[in-house]
Amino acid sequence: MSSGRPARLAVGVVSAGRVGAVVGAAWAAAGHRVAAASGVSRDSVKRAAALLPGVPLQPPDEVVTGADLALLAVPDDVLPGLVRGLAAAGSFRPGQIVVHTSGAHGIAVLAPAAEHGVLPLALHPVMTFTGRTEDVARLAGCSVGVTAAAGDEAAWSVGEALVVEMGSEPVRIAEEVRPLYHAALAHGANHLVTLVRDCVDTLENAGISPADRLIAPLLSAALDNSLRHGDRALTGPVARGDVETVRTHLRELAAVDPDLAATYRVLAARTARRAAAAGLLSEYAEKDVLALLEGSS
Repeated sequence: MSSGRPARLAVGVVSAGRVGAVVGAAWAAAGHRVAAASGVSRDSVKRAAALLPGVPLQPPDEVVTGADLALLAVPDDVLPGLVRGLAAAGSFRPGQIVVHTSGAHGIAVLAPAAEHGVLPLALHPVMTFTGRTEDVARLAGCSVGVTAAAGDEAAWSVGEALVVEMGSEPVRIAEEVRPLYHAALAHGANHLVTLVRDCVDTLENAGISPADRLIAPLLSAALDNSLRHGDRALTGPVARGDVETVRTHLRELAAVDPDLAATYRVLAARTARRAAAAGLLSEYAEKDVLALLEGSS
């Protein structure tokens, strides 16, 4: 491997889930050969046929044994047991590249494979996947969190080269911060979906339709502004210190969904503190808003 660029490799995909099939297809488009994949569910078989046409489906140990680059794209909690099982089965060999796509793990989880002389890498695409063909195009322009052994610059370079071949942008993530990195991403992406659906449900329950079309421009602009301008993008009654409006919100939400009202309180309090820190909300207004939100007013 010269200059950290991987040679043309035989890729083994375990398994042909939403992420594995897409990453495998991206590497195939870059000139690598997907030699085999694993997948037993009906969805995995269909996904493999669509994204990895002509690729044989084999048991995971056989997929890894025949691969120069073994891609382990399985759920976070499944990964440690899979690696241990493959190591016990003798599936790994010196010189292999073994990659997993878990955001929650670094390369420590690949220690049983590393004992067999493989090059361990963690490559986590910062993207949500559906497992359809359009996901391959979505890889272009998305970032991928790369983790390799500390101090092994050649390993980092191989990981980054594999990411570039996907059409993505590599971002180095140190082993020790992988759990915090993943928590931040989950908080942003997963809770954003919850927040948006809570908004849509509340509007629809009030008889307002089509709620999703109503809020799409607003929420898209809010996301864009927050990424461009940070906390200075904050608007609305909390950032303005409109205590009576916030009080009305709490009353109305509590009447239809007490859990949602509780969520509003927590998020509004964080919003007030961020607005104050950004100089948008005076110290006195912040105290008034927090007094209401935290129940002392």
